[in-house]
Amino acid sequence: MDKPLRLLFDFVRGDDELRKNTLIVFCSDNGPDPKTFAPGTKPLRGSKATLDENGVRSPLIVWGPGMVSTEKAGTRDAQTVLAAFDLAPSLLRLTGMEPSEKHSFDGEDMLDAILGHRSLARAEPLYFSRPPDFKDFGIEKGLPDLAIRKGNWKLLCDYDGGRPQLYNLATDPSESRSSADLKPELTKTLVKELTRWYQEIQPSKVTSTNNE
Repeated sequence: MDKPLRLLFDFVRGDDELRKNTLIVFCSDNGPDPKTFAPGTKPLRGSKATLDENGVRSPLIVWGPGMVSTEKAGTRDAQTVLAAFDLAPSLLRLTGMEPSEKHSFDGEDMLDAILGHRSLARAEPLYFSRPPDFKDFGIEKGLPDLAIRKGNWKLLCDYDGGRPQLYNLATDPSESRSSADLKPELTKTLVKELTRWYQEIQPSKVTSTNNE
């Protein structure tokens, strides 16, 4: 991977116009394979196919000499939380294009954070639904099925809202101390919001009329 990327970066660096108006965005798939769990992913908990931070978190790296804030170049924004679907509305604004009135984006415009101008807080929570168990990964059964990230708080629970776990990721990024019992009202609110979202995204049931 290093060799082709070096060719790309060198090509952009060697062209005055490209240096001014090129933004390279580098991201990866989420989560390490539990069979080859990398020590570098600690202290985060979990792996691919889980809703723990190791299963849903991955770095986003942007590079653009003429676009990224020179003061923030080479630094890390640990405050802004982005999702992959934020890239579409963010990069659309970067190009100066207007979104179609017929279509809306699930993501949020986070361009100011991407370019290093300022950290941003999300307007809406992030929701997660866990994929089926992967036997080849050795993923144990009984893991939480749903998760919501709202500000620094993250809640995990079953499809029916059972067995809730609540973590403050600002103080407990390893998700080692659940605050569900300490904050029952917040837990109840997030469980309700999360299970409602899950019901809303289920496909509509079609009733047969026997008219073929």
